[in-house]
Amino acid sequence: MYDEITKNNRRTILLISIFSIIIVVLGWFFGLLLNAPETGIFLAVIFATIFILIGYFKGDVVALTTAGAKLVEKKDLPELYRLVENLSITAGIPTPKIYLITDPAANACATGRKPETASIAVTTGLLQILSKQELEGVIAHELSHIKNYDIRIMTLVVVLVGTILLLSDVLLHSFLFRRGNSQDSQQATVILFFIGILLAILSPLFAQLIKFAVSRSREYLADASASLLTRYPDGLAQALQKIAAQDLPLKHANHATAHLFLANPFDPHVTKRFEHLFSTHPPIEERIRRLQTIGGHSYVT
Repeated sequence: MYDEITKNNRRTILLISIFSIIIVVLGWFFGLLLNAPETGIFLAVIFATIFILIGYFKGDVVALTTAGAKLVEKKDLPELYRLVENLSITAGIPTPKIYLITDPAANACATGRKPETASIAVTTGLLQILSKQELEGVIAHELSHIKNYDIRIMTLVVVLVGTILLLSDVLLHSFLFRRGNSQDSQQATVILFFIGILLAILSPLFAQLIKFAVSRSREYLADASASLLTRYPDGLAQALQKIAAQDLPLKHANHATAHLFLANPFDPHVTKRFEHLFSTHPPIEERIRRLQTIGGHSYVT
């Protein structure tokens, strides 16, 4: 279990480092158009910083509003509140605010840049189909995201993807404009032009793939952390089984916030091999298998 946590943390650091390199390279190529590579890098970093600040301070509000989540009081859902409070104490973090999403699809999400400002949202469908132990596994998973600062990391990743998309678009249009008006036919310029065009086209694809890889890595980490928190991996595994069997998409699913949910809000039970590459979540069967390994059980999914 601890090996799983360490391995996923290393992968996340590596993938975010790759993100940063892509942004610097795009900025450098853009700077070449201005005959000032350093200026291009500086502008790219400034753009990324501005977007990160906006996402950092407002991302949770946007996510909850988009999902149609409503804040609930302890008197409304006393059992859920006690469950969240007890697990929060065990995890050593403040009790997050609790929101309810009126939706028959079984799912849950966590938001907030740090434990002190975090929130958890669950759907009405989740509360209807899960037992207490299964719900405990789901809540522990979401609390693990909060404790591990996964939401902050994924906010950073999403913002970096947006920055790369913007820089790639600017770079592509700049190269096309320069190509149409340039009289310089030197071989080096032509080679540089085609490298820049290729980078501008491929960078967004690489960025999206990295985002999906980071998101899947954090899901595995949260599953392992939840198992440590509850000491009962089967609870979460059984909850994932029920979610996969139900296989209902959220009514207000959004690509910008899909990574925040327990299961893919568009297709909880992703079965097509090609879709796995472009999913924000790892295959549920693989998540269940790993939880079974942790718990030392093997039951049919």
